[in-house]
Amino acid sequence: MRLRALLDTDALGLRLLGGEDELDRTVRGVMTTDLRDPSRYLAGGELVLTGLAWRRDASDTEPFVRTLASAGVAALAAGEAELGDIPDDIVEACARHRLPLFAVNESVAFATITEHVVRQVSGERAGDLAAVVDRHRRLMTSGPAGGGPDVVLDLLGTDLDLRAWVLSPAGRVIAGSGAAGNGLPAPLCARLAGEHLAAVRTGRRGPHRVTVDSVTYSLFPIRTSGRGAAGASRDVRESVLSDWVLAVEADAGDWPEERLDLLQGVTQLIAVERDRRDAARTVRRRLAQEVLELVQTGAAPAEIAARLRVAAPVLLPGLGTAPHWQVVVARVEWEGGEIDGGPVAQSLLEEILVDPTASGPEPSDRIAVAHTGDEAIALVPLPAVPGEHEGPETDLLADSLLASVRDPLAAGLDGDGRLTLGVSASVHSAEGLRGALEEARHARRVAAARPGRVCAAGHQELASHVLLLPFVPDDVRRAFTARLLDPLREYDQRHRAELIPTLEAFLDCDGSWTRCAARLHLHVNTLRYRVGRIEQLTGRDLSRLEDKLDFFLALRMS
Repeated sequence: MRLRALLDTDALGLRLLGGEDELDRTVRGVMTTDLRDPSRYLAGGELVLTGLAWRRDASDTEPFVRTLASAGVAALAAGEAELGDIPDDIVEACARHRLPLFAVNESVAFATITEHVVRQVSGERAGDLAAVVDRHRRLMTSGPAGGGPDVVLDLLGTDLDLRAWVLSPAGRVIAGSGAAGNGLPAPLCARLAGEHLAAVRTGRRGPHRVTVDSVTYSLFPIRTSGRGAAGASRDVRESVLSDWVLAVEADAGDWPEERLDLLQGVTQLIAVERDRRDAARTVRRRLAQEVLELVQTGAAPAEIAARLRVAAPVLLPGLGTAPHWQVVVARVEWEGGEIDGGPVAQSLLEEILVDPTASGPEPSDRIAVAHTGDEAIALVPLPAVPGEHEGPETDLLADSLLASVRDPLAAGLDGDGRLTLGVSASVHSAEGLRGALEEARHARRVAAARPGRVCAAGHQELASHVLLLPFVPDDVRRAFTARLLDPLREYDQRHRAELIPTLEAFLDCDGSWTRCAARLHLHVNTLRYRVGRIEQLTGRDLSRLEDKLDFFLALRMS
């Protein structure tokens, strides 16, 4: 709004004392102060209201007015309640610095002026921004994008003083307003994403408000037309783990309907960008699906290699040599099994495989993910490092993939869902892809046998008994461990003989009497007595490899 408009509102009780030539200045906000130096709180464009309590004598006036002028404020409005008429030294100082000066009638509260200015400024800014949002929505739905969500988020910051970010369900920053895109710490992103997912799962209507370290954030769901739009999903679980969220650093609880409607328009605009990004992934998904079908149907390695040569330029443009590949398998399962988890697993895997420190959608452009049923399968290219062995630059590790996303995704799974993930070793040829796929599936089943809502396992864990133990039925495990270990536990309870700890130490020392006795701080004869008692109670012989192995497995499964 313009300064001139303030004089046209009689209820504000303003009288112009100087600066008539500057009345076309734009007012961007209002501030009340009686500080002698308020510069740290000024951003420029404010109408400054003061009761003149800072003025002890005329010498205080020049520094105060000079500070306001240097900060670029729009005007000064001084109240008449304290001193009556505004002192001449203030009028003269404002004239020297070309700072418009108003007198505020003692019958008018500063709060009245503040409320009027804020309402007018916010209404004008919201109207301007709403027009921009509508223009961008038309551009993005009918033709080339009008700048994407970053443009509108920048306007939220500059015109409405709102810092805002678009977050993925795993808490990665997709877009942000100006420099704010890099200003939200990763733990806070994960916290906000988790709070949003938890709120959606409990059926609460957005925006959801969260307070972290005395700062309130309002979380607006971003409903895409392709997935999770109103009425398009029968169950919230079909979309909760794949939808984005708009996080605004403000408390929307007291916002008027007009501003809430504006933010809903912003989320619709971002949803268009999300749909556009998903459409751009179609080629990569189709490539992954074709390679997967060839691998699963036992096609000739030459045929698979030919398809990989087509995929490599799309996934790794400019790559001079054929990459290594890893296979990652993910599965989303809900209790009851009536919901198809494949599409959500596909979207989640595309998100999880992006470097968590990267921002924006572009880093996901080199990831190809297919899905069949409840299972999503990713074909991940790894650039080879030139050298003696031409090995891959960096292998994906199962634990590191889920380290930063475990908490928010667990909130979205909310007690009745599970995400399990398996990672293969890297392979450098088409012949190795079939084995890599089976290896990733085996690793995922190992992860599924573990407790927790979000679990992963990698190929490193498949070279030992760890691969076999999860697939032993529970009743068989219980019977096996009870037959070998229950007699020892009962004897320990009655006699405090510590036979179980002795057995563990004996096996850990590879049956060495000397090392085991030293570890347990026992005489070798005492150790021999205990081992003899173990053999007597169980009918086993710890000098035999088979019996040692049975005890080892029983201890691992107990």
